[in-house]
Amino acid sequence: MTTLTPKQEWWTTGALAASGLPDVPETRRGVDDMVRRGDWRAHPKFARRREDRGGGWEYHWKLLPVRAQAALIKEAAADHSPAETAMGRGEAWAWFDALPETVKDEARDRLTVIQQVEQLAPLMGKHSAVSTVAGHARKAPRTIWNWFALIEGIDPADWLPYLAPRHRAAKAIRARAACSREFLDWLKAGYLRLGGPSFAAAYDDAVKLCRDRGLAYLTSRTARRWMDDNVPRVTQVFAREGERGLAKCFPPQIRDRSGLTALEGVNADCHKIDVFVQWPGIDRPVRPQIVAFQDLYSNKILAWRVDLDPNKVAVMSAFGELIETWGIPRHCLFDNGHEFANKWLTGGTPTRFRFKVREEDPLGVLPMLGIQVHWATPAHGQAKPIERGFRDFASRIAKDPRFAGAYVGNRPDAKPEDYGSRAVTLEEFLVVLDERIRDHNARPGRLTDTAKGRSFDETFAESYARAPIRKSTPEQHRLWLMGQEVRRLHRTHGELTLFKNKYWADWMNAHAGAEIVARFDPENLHAGTHIYTLAGEYLGQAECREKVGFFDLVGARLHAKAQRARRKVEKQLLDAMRPVSVHDLARELDAAPKTTVPLVEAKVVEIAPARRTKPAPLFDREMPVPQKDAAVEARREALVVEFRQRNEEVQEERPADRFRRALDIEARSEAGQPIGSAEADWLKIYRETPEYTRQRMLFDDFGEAGLG
Repeated sequence: MTTLTPKQEWWTTGALAASGLPDVPETRRGVDDMVRRGDWRAHPKFARRREDRGGGWEYHWKLLPVRAQAALIKEAAADHSPAETAMGRGEAWAWFDALPETVKDEARDRLTVIQQVEQLAPLMGKHSAVSTVAGHARKAPRTIWNWFALIEGIDPADWLPYLAPRHRAAKAIRARAACSREFLDWLKAGYLRLGGPSFAAAYDDAVKLCRDRGLAYLTSRTARRWMDDNVPRVTQVFAREGERGLAKCFPPQIRDRSGLTALEGVNADCHKIDVFVQWPGIDRPVRPQIVAFQDLYSNKILAWRVDLDPNKVAVMSAFGELIETWGIPRHCLFDNGHEFANKWLTGGTPTRFRFKVREEDPLGVLPMLGIQVHWATPAHGQAKPIERGFRDFASRIAKDPRFAGAYVGNRPDAKPEDYGSRAVTLEEFLVVLDERIRDHNARPGRLTDTAKGRSFDETFAESYARAPIRKSTPEQHRLWLMGQEVRRLHRTHGELTLFKNKYWADWMNAHAGAEIVARFDPENLHAGTHIYTLAGEYLGQAECREKVGFFDLVGARLHAKAQRARRKVEKQLLDAMRPVSVHDLARELDAAPKTTVPLVEAKVVEIAPARRTKPAPLFDREMPVPQKDAAVEARREALVVEFRQRNEEVQEERPADRFRRALDIEARSEAGQPIGSAEADWLKIYRETPEYTRQRMLFDDFGEAGLG
């Protein structure tokens, strides 16, 4: 900021008496009294003897009262060009707001000193006030006068930003390195592409082309800085990692489930258990898959099935158990896998990510039951809450002591030492799995928004008792236990052929040649089939008349609009940032002249020295360790404990103590111990504070020693 200086800096007592400035006496005697009270002549830089005719004393304008100084500054500002002021009031506050907190604290300390001087100045004069406050604040008087110079002509309400250290306001002037446009284009083409090549590799290729053509290029560090300054980070991630990387650059949607009720919505997914199981009829051990349905409100696992691979029959069976045991949900959140997107279950749903949607598709079980189907975003695990439950499965079920030796690890590079040493039987596996899922639901201390320290069972039961639950009828029962296929009846007698089996009843003559939906038990094709129209109307049951094939069908058939807009914008931005394609860069590299380096023959051959033996120890035996007196150590330990107890009694709870309390609640939650709702609410609020984040970082990096 440019300092404004009045036109007249030095004043005699007579000139001051005739100036008419605020708070300045209008008589020469009054001015002399003001000079004497303020001891103006004691200040060597602002009081001097006149060299002109007549002699006497003259005083600098900075010794005048504050209002008089402001009047002089205002008069000077009237003739001052606005262009000369480097920082206005609004700009100063905006600049101050962006400063680090340490710099702001220093400005506040300076303002405190200035205010103390202003309070003492009417009583003892400004010069004496500066000297007094300087001694108390341990600052040089010259420093305080310099601070006053920073706020000359500034309203007292705006002093704070102008008192901040000025080195932060100076703009760094850096000499910009020159390079060719071709170098930057080649650098972006080599670096901003899928596969994530290293920056050094892309830089070396661009430099090679520039050297061959005699073009200027930047140093590696300068080029890296240029890339980060001119290409946004999101664009770099999108170019190098594609749409999956772009999705990671935006925070996930936060969904509040506290407004739901029990069984209002469920979600389902499949999970491969990290345990070797000896499956009947298979020679080698296998890792079975579990299909689980979870209540969205309480996170309770409501139904599950185990099979070799994810398939629609296991999903239908688990879904049937869910309805028979608890009731019909109103919403279902599914993964986009084939086992959930099959037409048996979700036929007629227009937003599936799998299979081709046709108008003649029969209605699936869920649409026929009035269940609204929602599809999770493909390859986005955060959209499925059940993934959190599967994480417990990986730690508490797969690592169960009864599965020791059968555990295979959760990654190919994390296999245990006893990998493949045994495989548990299917019966033993199912018993442990059922027990652990019950424990998962019954474990108290859950910290979700709905549980608040209770178990999933308690949370579900409390809401289930008062929520409206839809129960199924016997007619609906056969829907989820049956597979379905669209077939056309024989055009003359109406017989149905399904998987080489023949089905017929006398009423089928009336529907000969019609296209129908056959529902059947996939695990028992000889039990007959139920015939429906394409609209879902029940026609009747047909017995299996010609039993040709008896087989198990399971063994035979083992925020979206916003994201689309983001992808479109990022694609356009990436095209603008990358004017040279990677194919053009490849052609340039192919066309570049090849350099050959002649082989250099070694002239001096050094014989490898013999392996040196390990040096002998300096001492033959270890030095004796002095023994401590047990009685002295016991008394010392007792004193330490006593002093700690006294300190804990008088001291308030510190940030480290609050963080330890949060760790205790989290540990009890992980151990399945009961947690009160007040503790759960406190932990939820405390986790959102900067103090918890800071203490967590210290604890993760340094352990208990980092908490102090």
